[in-house]
Amino acid sequence: MAKTVSIILALMFPVTSIAAFKCGPWVLDTVQSGETTLNGQITNTQKVTFLRQRDDYANMKLDMALAPARDGNMYGFEFIKRDGKAFLNVELLRASMDAPRHFATYDCVKVK
Repeated sequence: MAKTVSIILALMFPVTSIAAFKCGPWVLDTVQSGETTLNGQITNTQKVTFLRQRDDYANMKLDMALAPARDGNMYGFEFIKRDGKAFLNVELLRASMDAPRHFATYDCVKVK
């Protein structure tokens, strides 16, 4: 009986594909509508690429942008989950091609 109830509840409430992650100073999460947030701010764009097979959220790449972020800067993000590990690449987007490029890579851990 308990197993049947568990199965019914699992079917009624689908599991989100991306859990919350803490990557350096960034917190990556999703809102109820399925949009991705970074530090509570909904990203302007997001594109999911599955690295092995379709709907394999354990092996995926998520490209996002925040333009502008709360601090006034524009950022490009690349969240990668592969083989049980996750990391976030961040680039501060430049207003001029002559400006120096700023990149950072952070290891990510799941947030409960």
